[in-house]
Amino acid sequence: MAISRAQLAKELEPGLNALFGMEYDRYDNEHAEIFDEESSDRAFEEEVMLSGFGTAPVKSEGSSISFDDAQETYSARYTHETIALAFSITEEAVEDNLYDRLATRYTRALARSMSQTKQIKAASVLNNAFSTSSPVGDGAALCSAAHPSLSGNQSNKLAVAADLNETSLEQMLIDIAGLTDERGLKVAVRGMKMIIPKELQFIAERVINSNLRSGTADNDLNAMKSMGMLPEGAVVNHFLTDTDAFFIKTDAPNGFKMFQRTPLKTAMEGDFDTGNMRFKARERYSFGVSDWRAVYGTEGA
Repeated sequence: MAISRAQLAKELEPGLNALFGMEYDRYDNEHAEIFDEESSDRAFEEEVMLSGFGTAPVKSEGSSISFDDAQETYSARYTHETIALAFSITEEAVEDNLYDRLATRYTRALARSMSQTKQIKAASVLNNAFSTSSPVGDGAALCSAAHPSLSGNQSNKLAVAADLNETSLEQMLIDIAGLTDERGLKVAVRGMKMIIPKELQFIAERVINSNLRSGTADNDLNAMKSMGMLPEGAVVNHFLTDTDAFFIKTDAPNGFKMFQRTPLKTAMEGDFDTGNMRFKARERYSFGVSDWRAVYGTEGA
């Protein structure tokens, strides 16, 4: 359906003072605070988790040495989606418009729609982090108390869901420091930044950056600030839908990833039969997580 003069009636008459509704600033590229971007040249990308070895046993004198096995444990697949949107304008609407170049204005609106779609797609990884309907490569939810491994189930969520405060944040950082690999060996992983919805930004500022402990009458130092915890601070993602869930991104490698298959492209063409001008935008990408140790979360109380 082409945009015709019927949808642009006021722009065909003299005396119009302003056109508005498409000049808003936008929250752009918030996904870059979470995802590492890589390029892709195929329909999907796959990354495989490998297990190492367990702890070494004592070898008795004269006895044979013990052998251990290494293996693949699970695969994370990134299947690229094609995101596209278009619009069409009649020849007469372009000719009779008195105030603006229609193509320029609506092309900007098209770019805005494509940008916001990408942010929604990226945030959906965290919005579905506690849902078993959106599992990661090992078959569990991204934030789960039952990630299967060769050493038993492992967890990257608080045992008891809690709201953001000093106690819950400290416990999450303690738990992160105790994460282990697929064979149960401790890994040196630390929390780097907190990812929060807009509703928690003021609480996060007080808990992380106050010089003294937040919400107490004690004259104690804020340990998280003095110890340099969360060196990248807190970032607000405006596309998170749960108002009290929050996450800590760790420095575990091969965690959050975005694969760009085809960068954003725009095109336009005229239709010979109708004279309509048609405009489209198209992009291909995927968002996901390979190693769940890249994040620790809680749903909030």
